[in-house]
Parts: sequence; C-alpha cells; structure tokens
Amino acid sequence: MKLKRFLLRYYPPGIILEYEKAGELRTKSIDLLDLGPHSDVGALVEEIMLKEPLLTDKKADQLVGLVSKLKLKLSEERDKQFYLFKVLRAHILPLTNVAFNKSGSRLITGSYDRTCKVWDASTGEDLLTLEGHKNVVYAIAFNNPYGDKIATGSFDKTCKLWSSETGKCFHTFRGHLAEIVCLSFNPQSTQVATGSMDTTARLWDVLDGSEKCTLHGHSAEVICVAFNSTGEQLLTGSFDHTAIVWDSGTGRQLHKLVGHRGEVSNAVFNYQGSLIATASMDKTTRLWDALSGMPLAVLRSHEDEVLDLAFDSTGQRLVTASADGTAKLYSMATQPAASADASSLSSKDSFSFVADLRGHTGEISKVTFNPQGTLILTASADKSAKLWNAYTGQLLQTLEGHTDEIFSSAFNYEGDTIVTGCVVRCSSICVCVVSQGSCSHLYTFHKMYQSPVQGPVAKVKDLGLMLHFAPVGSKDNTCRLWR
Repeated sequence: MKLKRFLLRYYPPGIILEYEKAGELRTKSIDLLDLGPHSDVGALVEEIMLKEPLLTDKKADQLVGLVSKLKLKLSEERDKQFYLFKVLRAHILPLTNVAFNKSGSRLITGSYDRTCKVWDASTGEDLLTLEGHKNVVYAIAFNNPYGDKIATGSFDKTCKLWSSETGKCFHTFRGHLAEIVCLSFNPQSTQVATGSMDTTARLWDVLDGSEKCTLHGHSAEVICVAFNSTGEQLLTGSFDHTAIVWDSGTGRQLHKLVGHRGEVSNAVFNYQGSLIATASMDKTTRLWDALSGMPLAVLRSHEDEVLDLAFDSTGQRLVTASADGTAKLYSMATQPAASADASSLSSKDSFSFVADLRGHTGEISKVTFNPQGTLILTASADKSAKLWNAYTGQLLQTLEGHTDEIFSSAFNYEGDTIVTGCVVRCSSICVCVVSQGSCSHLYTFHKMYQSPVQGPVAKVKDLGLMLHFAPVGSKDNTCRLWR
C-alpha cells in the first residue's frame, strides 16, 4: 500500500487518506470526532501514527499541520447574526422542496409546475430548468459532496438523474407504482435510493441507470430514506409505524425496528452508524442499536407528535422537534438518563436531557444542526425560524419576515447560509445568509397557490394531495436566503 495524499474533512472533523493498493486507488477515513479548541495536537498525532500503518515518520510534520488546521477551523467564532439576503421569482406553481450543494453556491427547487430549477445562491440567477417530469417534482437532492448530479423524484412515479452543470437527463428510473416522496444518494454517489407511496423503496445504479433491487418489507407508505456514512446500509421509515435497516449492496433486510404506536415521521443514523433515532406521531423518539436492531431508549418529553429530529455531525447530540411547539436537546451520556424524559432500555450509552427549546408559538416541523454543531435551527408554524445555542439551548436569534407557516429550513456546508420555506398551501421559500451585518436582498420563487391539504399530517393517497414532510413554499409568496 502506498499513500498518495491527505484530504481534510471539516464537518465532522477528520482526515481522509487516499492510497493505492494493487493498482487501485482507495480511501480510508481517520475520524477526529473529539477534536476541539483545547486538544493536544502533538499527542493526537502520536496516537494516530501508532494506529495507522499507512503513516510513516516522514509524514508526521505534515499530519501535525493538517490537524492544526482542523483545530483552527473548529475554533472559529460563530457569533455572527443572520440577515435576509435574497428573494427569487420563478416557478408559476408552489414549491415543494429545496436543497443546497455542498459549498452553498447553488440551490435547487422542486415545484408543482413539474420542474426543478437550479439557482446561483449568491446572485439569484436562474441557471437551469430541469424539465421532463409529468407531475409534481417533490423530492430533490444534489449528490453531495460532489455536486455534479441532481436527482428528482416525482408524483409521476419516476426519478430522474441530471447533470447539475448542463441540465442533461442521464437516466429516468422507472418501476415504482405510486408517487415518489423521498430520495437520497449514497455517500459514494454510486446509488440513489427512492421511497414511495407504493410501500417500497428501490435502489438504482447511478452509472448505468439500472434498478439494483426493490426493498419489500413495509405495509404502508415509505416517507424517509437515509444511508449511513459508509453507504453500506439504508434506513427507511414508514407510516406502518416501523423503520427497517437494509444492506444496500444486496437489498437484504437486516433489522425491523418495531415499537412505535404511530406513523414514523423521520429516521436517521448518527455519523458513526452505531445509532438510529426515529421520530413518531405517537409523541416519542426511540433510539436503536444500528448493529443489532435492539431498542435502547424511549424519549417521552414531548406532549404532541414528534415531527422531526437530527443528530449533530459527530453523533454526540440529538435534537427533536414537535407539534407541541418545542424542541428538545439531548447529549450522549455514559449512563442511562435519569430524567423523566427518557426511559432507558439499555445499560449502554444513551442520551441525557440537556435543554428545552421554548419560544415558538406554533408547531415545529423542521430542526437541524449547523455543520459545526454549534447552532440549532428550528422552523415553525408561527411564521418564524429560530437559532439556538447547541450546547445550552439558549435562544440566539429569531428570523422573521414570512407571513405564513415555515415548514422547512437548512444550512449549507459552511454554515453561513440558511434557506427557509413556508407551507405547501403557498408557493414560496426564503433564503438567509450570514454576513458581517448588512442586509441585502430577498428572493420570491412562487406565486400563491392553495393546497387542499392542511395540518401536520397528510397520508397522501393521490396526486392531488401533498405530504407534510419537508415541503417548502409559502402563502407569503417568498423564499428567503439568510446570510
């Protein structure tokens, strides 16, 4: 084996070793999840050198420089305020979803008008219109970190793969018998997973466009799909109250996570792939051992449906969002949590309750950490998004300006740009960006459109209705970027 080069990964912190073995180029990840502003770089490098055979003494100084650079990056102050940045005007019908590429330089929007648009996030220029679907374009994603491809899932039962540079359609994935409502690329960008109202998920080959396998196991709509960080496993969540872990190489069912008494609203892996968290309409969040499928804990702190949840980039903290208008912050602990919020089912690591994020006056439908893990962003039906300290739960800033419910929000990779969007009854989203203190512009994407579906949950059975999960579009006719 011969080491070719080092690659830095800021979030979560780590170093990628690119090496050659038997004439084939391969990569290996060295995770530095505990690296912080006060870490001893010299001692850490010594530990890495002892464990990693690819690293010789000649590489020690270079490794010290790389770890020091990572430490400096993690020490950067993140106390800037976010300001409204841009508004765009485009789709003639409501927006359904938005997504950033890794750098945050480009933004994509899906719409009821059957198209997906590609935008320059800094200028607001409409770069590409991806046309070809015959019904609502609902699920969209870049193949981050590469960003050279876009996948779109539609109510026309197909998924399309596009070039993000030229707009060329590489493949149309056909096989689902009902609307596609979620999709995800694996980390290697070799597979796309799609989830459908037909109760199945499917895996597709990015290179040749073929279907790898159909995943049968759910008895109701599949509403979320997520790969673990290695891409070896796929997680699906369903309205049948369960989540399933699959081998993404063979399509074999590994574990079925049974325990919720209501529809699963989201399901996610932590970065290490050792834990799974599921949110449900039964007002609970459940933690599972991803390797065995065994239940670990039940978090019962919410008084209404749990609509969303997220791990931070290191998998050391968890935040949940609910229709009760609150978010709850948990931290990894070495012993089971003793508070009334959690009923531990294991003597292994569990999550201890940290803070109750109160301030919204309406349900919270979306929650996420910034990539640095220092901020939590919540989007609410009270027409605002809020930023919170991810260690203490302190409210730091309220992003206001929408005139209707905010239903979706996201950070870009650097954490210096936020996009917020409103409910599907309307047709707008907003984008926010971090700046030194000047307010720039605002973008409006869509004209107002009234959807027949209202409320937090819509069990979609036909193309005229829209799921409540992760839609963006607004009665106030705006999509907002904050910087």
